[in-house]
Amino acid sequence: MKHAAAEIIREYGPFPGVDSVHGVSFDGRQIWIATGARLQALDPDSGEMLNALNVAAEAGTAFDGEHLFQIAEAVIRKIDPKTGIVLATIPAPGDNDDSGLAWAEGSLWVGQHRGRRIHQVDPETGQVLRTIETDRFVTGVTWVDGELWHGTWENGESELRRIDPSSGDVLERLDMPAGTGVSGLESDGGSCFFCGGGDSAKIRSVRKPKHSEAAQ
Repeated sequence: MKHAAAEIIREYGPFPGVDSVHGVSFDGRQIWIATGARLQALDPDSGEMLNALNVAAEAGTAFDGEHLFQIAEAVIRKIDPKTGIVLATIPAPGDNDDSGLAWAEGSLWVGQHRGRRIHQVDPETGQVLRTIETDRFVTGVTWVDGELWHGTWENGESELRRIDPSSGDVLERLDMPAGTGVSGLESDGGSCFFCGGGDSAKIRSVRKPKHSEAAQ
C-alpha cells in the first residue's frame, strides 16, 4: 500500500454566509458546494462564488455531465443546474447515514458515513446494485481514471484513500494535515481533488498522485 502526505495546492474560503461544506462536485467549469440550505457554484480560477440554487444540500453532491444529484433528507434529488428545478427523487440507501456522492459508469456511488460502506445505486430507481465495505468512516467519494477514492474523517484524523472497488482493500493513503478534515470529495478529472473542509467552510485542492501502474 502506498502512503504519503497530501499535498494541498490551494485553499478557497471561508465564504460569506457559509457555515459548513457538506459535499463537493465539479461540472468541468464550476465547483459545486453543498452548504446546507443551498448548492453554491465556485469559480476554481478566481475563487469567487458564481451563483446558488435554493435546494436542500446536506451531504454528497454529484454531476453526471448534465444534471446535479444532491443528498438531503434521506433522498437523492436530480437537479437541473441551470434552474435548480428538482427533476426526480430516489431514496438514499444509507438510512440517514449518507455522506459522499459520485457519478461513474452510469451509476451513483453513495458513501455511508458511519456504516463504512460505498453503495453503487441505480440512478433511476434507487436500487442498490452492490456494496463495497471499507474500514473507515466514508466522508466523500469520487472516481477518476478508473480509480475509486474516498475521504475519511475519524478520531481527529482525515485521509484520502484509493481502494480496490472489488474488495474494498486500501491501495493508497494520502494523509491530510493535522486539524484538516474532508467532508466531501471530487476529482477535477485530472491532476487534483477538491475536498470539502466541514465546519472550516473551506474547499481545499489536493494534488492527485501520478501512478505508473495501470489503474486498479
